[in-house]
Amino acid sequence: METGFDHDKYTRLQSDHILERIERFGGKLYLEFGGKLFDDFHASRVLPGFRPDSKMQMLLQMKDREEILIVINADDIETSKVRGDLGITYDADTLRLIDAFRDIGLYVGSVVLTRFAGQPAAVNFEKRLQSLNIRTYRHYSIAGYPTDVEHIVSEDGFGRNDYVETTRPLVLVTAPGPGSGKMATCLSQLYHENRRGVKAGYAKFETFPVWNLPLKHPVNVAYEAATVNLNDVNMIDPFHLEAYGETTVNYNRDIEIFPVLNALFEQVWGSSPYKSPTDMGVNMIRACITDDDVCRRAAEREIVRRYYSARCSYMQGHATEAEGEKIKLLMKQLHLTDEIRPVIAAAREREEATGNPALAIELADGQIVTGKTTNLLGPSAAVILNALKRIAGIDKNVHLIPPEVIGPVQELKCKYLGNHNPRLHSDEVLVALSVSAASDANAAKALSMLPLLKGCEAHSTVILPAVDDNSFRKLGLNLTCDPKYQTHKLFHK
Repeated sequence: METGFDHDKYTRLQSDHILERIERFGGKLYLEFGGKLFDDFHASRVLPGFRPDSKMQMLLQMKDREEILIVINADDIETSKVRGDLGITYDADTLRLIDAFRDIGLYVGSVVLTRFAGQPAAVNFEKRLQSLNIRTYRHYSIAGYPTDVEHIVSEDGFGRNDYVETTRPLVLVTAPGPGSGKMATCLSQLYHENRRGVKAGYAKFETFPVWNLPLKHPVNVAYEAATVNLNDVNMIDPFHLEAYGETTVNYNRDIEIFPVLNALFEQVWGSSPYKSPTDMGVNMIRACITDDDVCRRAAEREIVRRYYSARCSYMQGHATEAEGEKIKLLMKQLHLTDEIRPVIAAAREREEATGNPALAIELADGQIVTGKTTNLLGPSAAVILNALKRIAGIDKNVHLIPPEVIGPVQELKCKYLGNHNPRLHSDEVLVALSVSAASDANAAKALSMLPLLKGCEAHSTVILPAVDDNSFRKLGLNLTCDPKYQTHKLFHK
């Protein structure tokens, strides 16, 4: 795969920049982390060379000086809000994040339940955390937030919130997803720290938009496409332009809220250390882009991928039709078409030739492999086997899985597990392939090629069943689907 981003330089520069910001505020900094700390697959797709765990690698360089504070909205617990990319609820993801942080040696200090109003599910989650010896705190909704500054910065505003006890100079404030209340938590802590004679600082770490890339750079436009459900829009930061005469990029929510934040800073600190929303950031992404053309092409593919994702989500009832239309407008602004992802045309041509759903995968060297629906295999299983054969240099007519292995699996599915479709899904064919690998050299060789599918582009002519969608996600394939189902049934697994 082409590389356009320097991971090692990023981890070094970003950690140094954060340490400088800590010293600027006298040794205590609340750092609001936007986006994902783990599994940042969006960043790795639009910045080839950025690793999904790049932020974690950066944080590990400062682990003795930092602690993590996880924020979760009590309303999201009550409504069982689901993280779209992982398919798990926000409360479950909070536990997953704690485990993940601990596994790499990072200290999780506590969890804050924001907008707490006695929601039954939130109360139960709080009890569960406490039973696991995880400190929990409650923050409440504040009337007039964020505009009524005098009320917010008072005993009846931030003063009602629990003070979160922290012990290290860098407090990373993160959350399972957007809208969790990270910024409000940071500001509440500044208020309480100030009352205790500690002049703690605040900064914001957002990977996107990249402040010193052009407004319509594909990397920044891809961020708009990724957050279309939040109505985020990239804008020129007018405060930065006025203060410094420098054109920088931020997004609408931070620009709209900055005057209020500035007033809050002045109320808490007596004066504001920032002249613009861009000033608050500690983003060093631009300095680590090594090949702008590579990142542009990757971001353009991501915008198209997001378009198809939005259209499929609308079909599944998880998004509005307007979200897809907004991304379509972004595509028009950059003159993007399906041609930027050749797998789309390849899959459709295969479907037209066979009369059945088909898939296509573009390998790292640009070769495109297709898979069709057969009596034995679904198209997802077929295209994975065909791709592995191509990468391994195995003749396409060689059978990697003998009938005596496939037959019993089909019998298990239909006779004992109640399935009506005997075709193997992608996860089932991979299990069958691993069984064959024990006695067949070709199967073993093909199985060893699985890591090389990571980062490859893929397209399906129908929305895949959840089991196949999960397999493609775990293998690291960048999948899109045409927004239609294989059947006209109302219920789809």
